[in-house]
Formats: sequence, C-alpha cells, structure tokens
Amino acid sequence: MIRLILGGARSGKSRLAEQLARASGREVTYIATAQAHDDEMQARIQRHRDERPAHWQTLEEPLALAATLLARQAPEHCLLIDCLTLWTTNQLLAGADMAAEREALCAALQNARGEILLVSNETGMGVVPMGELSRRFSDEAGWLNQAVAALADQVVLTVAGIPLVIKGPPLEPGV
Repeated sequence: MIRLILGGARSGKSRLAEQLARASGREVTYIATAQAHDDEMQARIQRHRDERPAHWQTLEEPLALAATLLARQAPEHCLLIDCLTLWTTNQLLAGADMAAEREALCAALQNARGEILLVSNETGMGVVPMGELSRRFSDEAGWLNQAVAALADQVVLTVAGIPLVIKGPPLEPGV
C-alpha cells in the first residue's frame, strides 16, 4: 500500500507516519531526506533520530530517492520517506530537472511492493510566495504531491495532529 501523508509544519504528519510504520508489522526502513546545513537543522535531525525505534534501519538519502526506493522495497518491508518537500528543496538547490526526478519517483512508486509511507508538506494553502525560488519550490512541491497522490492508495491530511483521510480506506483504529 502506498500512503501519502500531508500537512503543514508541526501538523503531526511525521508522527502519524511513524505510528503507521509501527502498526504495519513489517521491517521498517526510514529514508530521511533532510540535510544539516546549520546547527538548528542538525539538532532537529538528531531529535528525530533519537525518537525513532532503535531497530528501524535509517538511510539518509537527500537526492537519489527513486533509486533508493527501488533498491529497498520488498513485500515484507515498510519504507517511510520523510519528507518529499525537503527532497524537493535538495533537488532544486542541486539544479536537478524536477520533472525528470518526479517522473522517476512516480515510476518507482508504480512498481513498489510492501508498505510505502511518504510524508510531505502541503504548501498550497498559503499565500503565493515572494521570490522566484520560493514560487518554484511551491509549484514543484504541489505538482509532486499531486502526482504521488494520484498513485497513492491512501492520502491523509493532518491538521493540528488530527488525521483526515481524503482518499482511500479509513485509518485503522488506534492510529
């Protein structure tokens, strides 16, 4: 099953993804896309590491997400990718062809096996950003979310820690 979990900053989307990964009963691989370019981000990444179960495998992959997904997916695995918007930022800053990267990720998802949980920020509910790079980021994140949502079996929007299923089956009780 492919699940896309959307929400704003501090909406509870990562916590929900981790709950779903635990509940899957599968071997979990956490694929982190963040890069620590400053002390605050390093502390944030460390806090996330400390909060994850020790038996989960963690891969830090800021760019090669499609290849990592293809290499790691399996029926008995749960892949938790956190998060697509940081991955988008990394791609933009690296000068990548976002359309090609989005296509590659979607192709990998179309053939995915096992449980795939993707976390992403919903950037389309605010004002149009000022600045060319900010607008491009918002556009790219929105197009990526739409493409992944079209492939996903379930899409969940988290608001103030409350999950709202907007596509697919309801969440399991207790999640």
